[in-house]
Amino acid sequence: MNHFSAEDTLIIVGIVIAYILFTSWLTFRLRSKNSGDFMEGSRAMPAFVVGILLMSEFIGAKSTIGTAQAAFEDGFAASWSVIGAAIGFPLFGWILVKRIYNTGKITISGAIAEKYGTSTKNIISIIMIYALLLVNVGNYVSGAAAISTVLKVNLPVAAFITAVVSTFYFAFGGLKGMALVTMLHSALKYFGVLVILGFALSQTGGFTPMIEQMPAYYWTWDGNIGATTILAWLIGTIGSIFCTQFVIQAISSTKDVKSAKRATWIAFFFCMPIALAIAAIGVAAKYLHPEINSLYALPVFLQDMSPWLAGLVTTSLVASIFVSVSTVALAIASLIVKDFYVPYRKPTPEQEFKATRWLSLLIGFLPLIFVLLVPEVLKLSFFTRAIRLSISVVAVIAFYAPFFKSARGANAGLIGACVMTSVWYLMGDPFGINNMYIALVTPAVIMLLDRLIPNKADNAKMTTSVENNGA
Repeated sequence: MNHFSAEDTLIIVGIVIAYILFTSWLTFRLRSKNSGDFMEGSRAMPAFVVGILLMSEFIGAKSTIGTAQAAFEDGFAASWSVIGAAIGFPLFGWILVKRIYNTGKITISGAIAEKYGTSTKNIISIIMIYALLLVNVGNYVSGAAAISTVLKVNLPVAAFITAVVSTFYFAFGGLKGMALVTMLHSALKYFGVLVILGFALSQTGGFTPMIEQMPAYYWTWDGNIGATTILAWLIGTIGSIFCTQFVIQAISSTKDVKSAKRATWIAFFFCMPIALAIAAIGVAAKYLHPEINSLYALPVFLQDMSPWLAGLVTTSLVASIFVSVSTVALAIASLIVKDFYVPYRKPTPEQEFKATRWLSLLIGFLPLIFVLLVPEVLKLSFFTRAIRLSISVVAVIAFYAPFFKSARGANAGLIGACVMTSVWYLMGDPFGINNMYIALVTPAVIMLLDRLIPNKADNAKMTTSVENNGA
């Protein structure tokens, strides 16, 4: 493995800085000028742009670096972690898009509140904020791994650089400003992944030497991961798509339901190829550099490229990082403002817009506190999806099972699932049961038990109704 000279590093850093300065200027030019632009893009986004936004939300820095890391350790089957997103988007379009879009809400909590009320809305918001903050912790770790490889700085410094730039993007741009810049980021990210794949295969001599010389499980459908974990990945990814805040926000920015559904298919077609490419890169890294830390399975190839090519590819990884962090942080800001700040402070539109900007700064830097505590990015990624899956279970019940109408049951299911899933994850998934299954089953079981227990509030409403009818 080569090492860059000071001159080479200067070329790479120059390319990255030039790109950051250009996209920062573009973000400022396209910046949101009011709360509607910031939160919804004024409901005028083309389906193609929204489809790219959806793809970028689930195949950002965390999934890119994390999937390559998992493929390095467990084989090509790690691609299932991203294939789940490809499958999930059309299912989301078929099952929930129309119902959520027609509520007119831009938060999943607001949509579910139509059925269960304010208390459930607030609980969902808090759980989603918790999950998304952890998502950005993973994004910062992934981004720092790529940046530190080339700039020769440690992980905390690289994570701080990530925080500064990405916070500028979403704090000033909002959804309107980020949309077109994200198109540029995503195109460059796709280019970068394909370049790394081509370079990696040129180093390995293609797939044949790897298939012949590596352990057989590196090329089986389930690898060293196992069918139960892959199934958990699919359930978690698909379920989290159904309720992730930025996904709801993005489809709400389209002009109508038809455009929103079309956007989910666009996301599908962009997700599938990159899933296979990232996994192949991770396996190639294991074949060529078995001694490295698996976290660097994807960025390790930068060291063997020419400085100009390494600069372009590094910039593509940087673009991936900024997309991931910005979209998640914007979703967190939207939840806090729409579900807590606006209802309790009742601000003017100008005050709401100003508060959103200040909150964005805090949200951008908060995950830095936890960066050094996350050794395995993909496991964290799927834990955060498990937390969001429990919200999806409640959402599907709310829209498709009207006889489960108890806010008490919904609230208990949400809190119970969040606590149980978190404890199960921290315990290392006891008995070999993935925390994803805990998140899937817990809310449904609790809501079913609640259905069997008389609800005083419902009984009181029934009594009042009888009295009024008899009057």
